[in-house]
Amino acid sequence: MVRGIVAPVLGIALAALAFGPASAAAVHPHKISADEVAGKIFERADTKVTHEKGGTFEDNITLMTKDRKFETGMYRSGPAHYDSRAKDYGVDEFMYFVKGSVTLTSVDGDVQVIHAGEAVTIPHDWRGIFDTKGYTKFYAIYSASGNAD
Repeated sequence: MVRGIVAPVLGIALAALAFGPASAAAVHPHKISADEVAGKIFERADTKVTHEKGGTFEDNITLMTKDRKFETGMYRSGPAHYDSRAKDYGVDEFMYFVKGSVTLTSVDGDVQVIHAGEAVTIPHDWRGIFDTKGYTKFYAIYSASGNAD
């Protein structure tokens, strides 16, 4: 009788160790639907909206690691001009553009225009000018110092 109970109890104990406490919340993937890609994601209550220099910027963060070193999400920008010639960009960022475009002019004069349907990766030590008339993008940011946001 004891042997018949030991195996199931041992199995449950091992499962608890493998899957964590029963009270722990499950972690799920974060899906972005086609409607959200088309712009509805920015209607979510958790979208951060900022207004600066006459522009509106909307950021829906889909993942931020606890150490704040890695972040993903969707971002929508109105017209903007960022001058990063005197200071490094600061984070490694991958961007895939859904709408609009950006013009990236490196300090050596190299110009790259990235359009909707194209992607670009900007290293943390890039210096240059970032210009846009507006865009929507998916992004992934890595920051070794933990300031991905």
